[in-house]
Amino acid sequence: MITTPHSKRRVFAAVTAAAAFAALAAFVPSAGATTASATLTAGSLGFVGSVPNVAFPSTALTGVNQSVTAPQAIDVGDATGSGAGWNITATSTQFSGTGGITLPTTAVTIASAPASPTCDASSTCTPATAAAGVTYPYSLPSGSTAPTATKMYSASAGTGLGNQTLTPTWTLAIPSSAKAGSYSSTWTLSIVSGP
Repeated sequence: MITTPHSKRRVFAAVTAAAAFAALAAFVPSAGATTASATLTAGSLGFVGSVPNVAFPSTALTGVNQSVTAPQAIDVGDATGSGAGWNITATSTQFSGTGGITLPTTAVTIASAPASPTCDASSTCTPATAAAGVTYPYSLPSGSTAPTATKMYSASAGTGLGNQTLTPTWTLAIPSSAKAGSYSSTWTLSIVSGP
């Protein structure tokens, strides 16, 4: 093969252009894979703040059986991240007043299952769905000494995550034979993991 000075220049120019292109490609950024990670640790299950007192309205005796109702906004916080669900148990002492007056131990009930809880303002919750196992009307255990607590509400597994407010409506039955006076009762509510 015979090469001329002119053909040598073409070969040299081609090699020089290829080298320049390769050098430029080395400086052009290319897409690459990366990873991101996050660790979320389990929090706790409990009531948010204090469980509010229940105040039934003042009622005039009429000589016939009566009933009055009062709501109780119970703020539940499930930050466990488990999705195990939860339940609220309750017990109480018998309504009693000065001079030994009492109301029956069966006086307090919840007529029907509370509505699905509402998420607290700062929470994106998974509202609790009532699980099987609690029947309504629910009767609040009561005695001179508080008896064993029973489930008054149960949240199904996979629900109840985050902060939310459950509002049962309590009913107080007032018999026609009730004596006038001020009555009080001590209630104990607890929250437990699992439906």
